Amino acid sequence: MIQSDPTLAPADLLPAIKKLWAASAPKILSIDKDEVPGKATPVFTVEGKYTARGWTEWTQGFVYGSAILQFDATGDEKFLELGRERTRERMAHHITHIGVHDHGFNNVSTYGNLLRLMVEGKISHNAAERDFYELALKCTGAVQAARWTPVAGGGGYIYSFNGPHSLFADTIRSLRALAVSHSLGHVLMGEKDLRISLLERLIQHAKTTADFAVFYGEGRDAYDIRGRVAHESIFNTNDGNYRCPNSQQGYSPFTTWTRGLAWIVAGYPEQLEWLATLPDGELEAFGGRQAVESMFLKAARAACDFYIEHTPTDGIPYWDTGAPNLHHLGDYLDRPAQIENDWEPVDSSSAAIAAQGLIRLGRYLKDSRYLQAGLTTARTVLSEPYLSTSENHQGLILHSIYHRPNGWDHIPEGSKIPRGESSMWGDYHARELALTIQRLAESRDYSFFGCVSR
Repeated sequence: MIQSDPTLAPADLLPAIKKLWAASAPKILSIDKDEVPGKATPVFTVEGKYTARGWTEWTQGFVYGSAILQFDATGDEKFLELGRERTRERMAHHITHIGVHDHGFNNVSTYGNLLRLMVEGKISHNAAERDFYELALKCTGAVQAARWTPVAGGGGYIYSFNGPHSLFADTIRSLRALAVSHSLGHVLMGEKDLRISLLERLIQHAKTTADFAVFYGEGRDAYDIRGRVAHESIFNTNDGNYRCPNSQQGYSPFTTWTRGLAWIVAGYPEQLEWLATLPDGELEAFGGRQAVESMFLKAARAACDFYIEHTPTDGIPYWDTGAPNLHHLGDYLDRPAQIENDWEPVDSSSAAIAAQGLIRLGRYLKDSRYLQAGLTTARTVLSEPYLSTSENHQGLILHSIYHRPNGWDHIPEGSKIPRGESSMWGDYHARELALTIQRLAESRDYSFFGCVSR
């Protein structure tokens, strides 16, 4: 399990964070130079070069969002202009994309970050530009909320690109889109001008995810371990009943793919922070603040506890906690993750995502167990051998895994497992993690909903 350093403070990580931003800048420029407009989006590296998969283009917002975060952290204006221009030129189709569940990833990372910088006064106020960002954010939340499958007994979920039967754990983090759109006063309009609350859909999706994707050790099935996460939950669309767990990118439906776990670890705590900004009256229709927040908190605690207990001492997990060859590694949870081994790869992107969630839950609860686990994980992922300082490698955070079952990850010569490569989501979330900690050290907050002034 993670061996947290109880003395670690955000300020202690500033030297590593400064080094990260220095390494990050040329990589952003190199990726932009190589990207071809209209072609598939950079997703993961092969031998240090970002390549595309051309699947759903769910990473494009991370490409340009990374430039915006680089400006935010360093003040270098060329990255603001790069992120702003690429968002304006290339992101419009993501706003009305009806085929994916990734609106929070693509659009809050771009339009949301740009609006946040304007709200914070870091870029000059321009009414027309602000209206443009707000309209994009209003629309993206409504379009995502329209991907709706009702479930038996009431409620429902935003379905994945697999179809109406499929709920992904990932989407809890993409609820950012609904949260921001709701805070901007928007609703989804249905038949006969029915006004559908985005807050209602957000809470209902979060509840369905908590009920079926997260386990609590309450005897639900033979593999019900508290905090375990199923990547995908399958429903019968004829009657809305739950059928079974599944996994698209993990080893099995009954093991925990650690990036799916990381989305839960990050998603619920940051939504708890956002819920705290809402007036009590907005939550009364859903059982009141205590009922809503306790549901979110139960899922957050369980997933964060599982992450801490089922991750090696340095905070870097292997790609799946039930991966079939982990037993060959011996007591792998009692030592730092082994990047070079013959059996199972680590996944640094899971750590980059989860560390922020642990920090946010720790601050929300004022609980040092979570905060120190998050800072300890961040210290590892933001430093070598995970941080890539080579100008010959376009990736920022090394040893990320994309899709192990499909065999999409590059295995270098002489190795039996994938290692040494980066992913766009891992790099973006490492930058977001670094900005979060940097602001904490300065006694300031970074949040996805900082783009909404209340």
